[in-house]
Amino acid sequence: MKINLYEEDLPKKINIGDSVAIDSETMGLNPKRDKLCLVQLSKGDNVCHLIKINLEKTKPINLIKILKNNKIQKIFHYARFDVAVFKYNFKINIKNIYCTKIASKLTRTYTDKHGYKDLCKELLNKNISKAEQSSDWGGKLSMQQQKYAATDVLYLHKIRDKLDKMLIREKRLKLAQACFNFIEYRTDLDINGWADYDIFRH
Repeated sequence: MKINLYEEDLPKKINIGDSVAIDSETMGLNPKRDKLCLVQLSKGDNVCHLIKINLEKTKPINLIKILKNNKIQKIFHYARFDVAVFKYNFKINIKNIYCTKIASKLTRTYTDKHGYKDLCKELLNKNISKAEQSSDWGGKLSMQQQKYAATDVLYLHKIRDKLDKMLIREKRLKLAQACFNFIEYRTDLDINGWADYDIFRH
């Protein structure tokens, strides 16, 4: 794995391909309260790009162009959180989303373990560490933090490919796509006060 660390934005001419794995690190789980600190990208080539975000200085224009490009598929694990973070901080609407957590819940109904670590282990036979998950992302990043952050996007393309085969086998691909499309509106509900309220309940 190769890690490239950038300050404030991606280089202008970086080639990210037609599908990109994306993750983010924040100071907490509330997009309105907790600062966005880091965004991780990979096009599935064993190279991970880390962007230290500093919205007090500048917006990451090149990163935002990628997020807004509807032709690029954005692969997340638990897209609901990351998309809400980007929507709130960058004031953008992200389309063409793939969420490995949703795909896992629609296919791996034999288990309640749908975390990224669980998917890496079962589908790819990769053991990853989540030791840095709750660390402080607001300062200078240690090598351990960089490796952790990069690993969170390293395997998403391969996981997507495995889950797609399962979705086709279980005849749930259309349902999965409908769920991915709804993330655009689910994040609107989250940001506007309905995060913990199921409006579909009786």
